[in-house]
Amino acid sequence: MSEDSDKLPETQSTEKYEFIEDIPGVGPATAQKLRELGYRTIESLAMAAIRELEPAGISEKKAQQVIQAARSSVGVSFIRADQLLKQRQNVARLTTGCKSIDELIDGGLETQTITEFYGEYGSGKSQVCHQLCVNVQLPLEQGGLNGGVLYIDTENTFRLERIVQMATHLGLNPEDIVKNIIYAEAYTSDHQMFLLENADEIIKANNIKLIIIDSLTAHFRSEYMGREMLASRQQRLNKHMHKLTALARAFNAVAIVTNQVMSKPDQFFGDAIQPIGGNIVGHTSQTRVYIRRAPHGPVRILRLVSSPYLPEGEAIIKVTENGIEDVSEEEKATKSRGR
Repeated sequence: MSEDSDKLPETQSTEKYEFIEDIPGVGPATAQKLRELGYRTIESLAMAAIRELEPAGISEKKAQQVIQAARSSVGVSFIRADQLLKQRQNVARLTTGCKSIDELIDGGLETQTITEFYGEYGSGKSQVCHQLCVNVQLPLEQGGLNGGVLYIDTENTFRLERIVQMATHLGLNPEDIVKNIIYAEAYTSDHQMFLLENADEIIKANNIKLIIIDSLTAHFRSEYMGREMLASRQQRLNKHMHKLTALARAFNAVAIVTNQVMSKPDQFFGDAIQPIGGNIVGHTSQTRVYIRRAPHGPVRILRLVSSPYLPEGEAIIKVTENGIEDVSEEEKATKSRGR
C-alpha cells in the first residue's frame, strides 16, 4: 500500500463556519428562510435532508452544496472504522442514579441516541425524567454531563417540587438546578413538533445535554384516531423522531422519550402491554426500557427490551421522596418472602 493509504480522499472543504451566513452561497435572505424552517445553527443544518431545504427556495444542487459544507464544517464525512472508534470516545453516558439501571444499560444513558421508557400510567416514567433533569447537571466525575435540560411536556406532568426534592437529596442547590432546565409545554402535536424543530439555537446557547419529550405519543394518539389516519400519524411521528435523533447527534446530547402503552386483550401468551407508535418508534429508539409497577409499594421493575448491543435484562428500583433509588438486597429478600 502507498504512503497515503491511511488517508481518505478529501472531497470537501474543511473550513469551519460559525454562522449559516458564512457558508458559501447562503446570503442574508436565504439564511432568514432557513431560520424560519428551524435551521439556526451549522450543526442542525449538517443533519438536514436535501428535500427539507426546498421550502427555503433552494435548488436541489445548491441544497446539496450547502449541506455538504455544513457537514464538512462539523466533521460529518466518510471515515475509517478505526477513526470511528476514536470518535465513539466522545460518546458520554449519563447516570440514572441507580446502580442497577446503570449496570443494565452498560454504565448509563448514551448520548447521540434515543432512549425510550414506556409503561402504564403511574409506572414512574416521569419520575425517571425528573431524576435525569438533576443528574445531567452533575460533573462528569459523578456521572453527569455538566449540562442543561430541554424538557418538552405534553401531559402537564412536570413538577418543580420534585426537582427541588431530588436536588436537595443530592446536596445540590435547587435554585441553581432549576435555572438550567429549559421548559416548554406542548399543547398539540403540531406545537410539539414546532418546539423541537426550533430548538437547535436554544440547545447550543444553553449547553443542553439532555432532551426530554414526556410523553412522545400523547397528542398524536388523541389527534390521529382511526385506521384511516394511521399513515399520517406515523409519517409525522417518523419526522419528529428523526429530528430528535439529529439534534442528539449534532450536540452530543442524551435524548429521552416516554411512551404510552395499549393492551392487547386477544394476546394470550406473554405481556399484553405494547408501546404506542408501532415500528416507527421502535426502529428509531435505539434503547427501549419497559417500566412496570410491583404489586405493592414504591418498587418498579425495569426491563431492557431492545438495544443495539446489550442483552435483555431487568433492574429493580423504588420511587421515593428522594427520587429514583436502588432496592437493597434485604428489601428484595423481604418482598420475595412476602409473595
